[in-house]
Amino acid sequence: MGGIGKTTLAKKVYNHTQVVECFPDCRAWAYVSQDCRPRDVYIQIIKQLVFTSTKDQQVLEMVEKLQEHELGDFLHEHLKEKRYLIVLDDVWSCREWNCLAKVSSNDPDCLGNVFPDGGNGSRLLLTTRDKDVALHADARSTPQEMQLLSKQKSWDLFCGKAFLDHVDADRYPPDLVQLGREMVDKCNGLPLAIVVLGGLLSRNMSHTEWTKVHDNINAYLAKEGSQTGVITVLNLSYIDLPSYLKPCFLHLSLFPEDYVISTRKLFLLWIAEGFVLSAEQADQQSMKVTAEVYLNELINRNLIQVVRMSVNARVMECRVHDLMRELAIRKAKEQNFFRTHDIADPLSSSTSNSSLFSSKCRRQSIYFDMERYASVEHNTPYLLSLLFFNLGYEICRISQLDFIGKCFKVLKVLDLEGVKVESLPSIVGTLIHLRYLGLRHTGLKLLPLSIGNLRSLQTLDVNNLKQVPNVIWKIQNMSYLYMEGQEDDIPLKIDTLENLQVLSGITLKQWIQNNSSKLTCLGKLKLEGRYELVEGVEFWKSIAKLRVLKFLYLKASEESSVPSLAMDSCLYLSKLDIKGHMQKLSETFQFPLNLSTLDSCRLDCDPMPILEKLPKLLTLRLRAESYLGKEMHVSANGFPQLKVLQLFELSEVIKLNIENGAIPWLMQLHCHDSTRISRVDKLSNLVEVKIVINSIFSSFAPWSTFSISLIVGKYRLYWDCSWTTNRNGQKEIWIRRKKGLTSDQNSAVAVEMIGPIFSRWDSTQERGS
Repeated sequence: MGGIGKTTLAKKVYNHTQVVECFPDCRAWAYVSQDCRPRDVYIQIIKQLVFTSTKDQQVLEMVEKLQEHELGDFLHEHLKEKRYLIVLDDVWSCREWNCLAKVSSNDPDCLGNVFPDGGNGSRLLLTTRDKDVALHADARSTPQEMQLLSKQKSWDLFCGKAFLDHVDADRYPPDLVQLGREMVDKCNGLPLAIVVLGGLLSRNMSHTEWTKVHDNINAYLAKEGSQTGVITVLNLSYIDLPSYLKPCFLHLSLFPEDYVISTRKLFLLWIAEGFVLSAEQADQQSMKVTAEVYLNELINRNLIQVVRMSVNARVMECRVHDLMRELAIRKAKEQNFFRTHDIADPLSSSTSNSSLFSSKCRRQSIYFDMERYASVEHNTPYLLSLLFFNLGYEICRISQLDFIGKCFKVLKVLDLEGVKVESLPSIVGTLIHLRYLGLRHTGLKLLPLSIGNLRSLQTLDVNNLKQVPNVIWKIQNMSYLYMEGQEDDIPLKIDTLENLQVLSGITLKQWIQNNSSKLTCLGKLKLEGRYELVEGVEFWKSIAKLRVLKFLYLKASEESSVPSLAMDSCLYLSKLDIKGHMQKLSETFQFPLNLSTLDSCRLDCDPMPILEKLPKLLTLRLRAESYLGKEMHVSANGFPQLKVLQLFELSEVIKLNIENGAIPWLMQLHCHDSTRISRVDKLSNLVEVKIVINSIFSSFAPWSTFSISLIVGKYRLYWDCSWTTNRNGQKEIWIRRKKGLTSDQNSAVAVEMIGPIFSRWDSTQERGS
């Protein structure tokens, strides 16, 4: 049964400290789903096991072009000498398991050939709704069958979601307890239904509201079966959604099952669809900020699952549980909101077009190759959105794209991401209502000049073009322009785009030829190229004219250098990301005073004396070769608000001196084991330390996990220590404070915890003497 907790349990096992340490180098999680495509599953696994750093992207692109059996062979070769743990989540049938396990040109009759059994403790973990699948995959093992929750466990789970203030159970309102117990009983012990119900009721603790929900559950479930009844329980959450969230939830039904959704893309799609309130209606918030609020509301209602978060706790990727997706599909079909077409759809000539492509349908998502989709007659003249997924890597001929401009005249959203095409037909310029055009990872090198006719276009998302045609200036509604990786640095006029909020990938030469003062809405800017082609003072003056700029990303070519910063006019900047050589940082008074995040690279002088004076700096990340010196020094009272300090691959830095009173609010510290850090014991709010291990410590068993128990005064204090492997194959040790320790207790044991592990740390300075 869906929603019973299979994936939740598997994740707890997968992320358990002892399991992580038992499989430090070779661990991957792959979503399979009902529409099983072995090729996609193999690529998911390979990306996690083999190609995790940016330097591997070119090799990864070559691997992605391999055929299914070639990918199976590649994966087999990579795994056969390793001890691995691979989770295959949501395998639906024995046939799908056979496809996943047998696809190999070497020995197609050998079960499990793609996943070799080297007798070294490797493990495959499957989740499935069918016990026969588990027995078929391994007849020698006893499957862990999930059980519905008992009444008490169901009630405990419900209370944790419904009563958010976590008061004692005997203080719950008696009238709500009675109603709550009766509703929980109707969920029949299904965790997903209980969680959604609890989230629904947590927002209104009135007896009237709970009675209303209680009566609805009784009315519906009295005449429904178990699975349909669960959908009905979940449907109450949909009914409870405010009107502005309902189309956002229905839109999620367009994405394939178990699809990991980029929130950046999701926000832009919602904006193009008109689901997000205008800035005037949303108290002058930007559209993307409002869209993020919508997403977080859906997450808080347990309708969307978080997959990945950024360092500052913003959701970067999400997905939808299959039961929630089923609910969204049902509601969307009721309202003619969309239609999906996957590989199983019968696109034969004997099937009527009306059964496949209803003229009332407003949105379509395509899960099979474009050639088949283009070959049928289209009777949806009022189609608003067309999205493509999982189309493989075959080159689409230009004639295959003509039908889009001919058949869908009122199209607002066209997403071709991942479709390999050689060129875009000029007829796309006739789509005058188009608001979103997604062309990322299509292999396109040129755009037609007719793209300048798309006067309604808000978002253009494309990368790795040979050149961008100098007609973008005509699209005056453009708000989000992504064009990273241009090969030719030709002139590009953009200063007519007064609504532009995000500009990513423009070159320095192109930028300086425009009047930046006209870009009055620009909040995010990514610049690439050779900085020596531009005079430094002139460049920084152009940046200072951007009065609402919050994010600035500067990437210099390898032979170039970023000029010294002079940014006293950028009063609203909150994040600065620099990739490229810099000789020194400017003085503090020239720096934006509310800077919250900094990624800097290849500095010759210690950046700390400058950075520590930034009163609002929350996160500081110094990445590979960002500082080439031997020592860094943080003076007393430095970094008054810093919470995260990450020092990535600073191979030359051997010492970080922290004076008393410095970095008082630091919570996360990430560094290399060769860097000695003084006065760790004074960082009383520290809760997490990550240390990248040098090969000198290879004698530590990477699968060992341990807790540290120390008696300090009258307290016995515990810290968890665990080993893992990072994306570059380096060993790391994670040291995390267990919940419940006070700052004073933490201060007393921080150095005692870390000191014994790395004797090369200066014990005298560690103890603050």
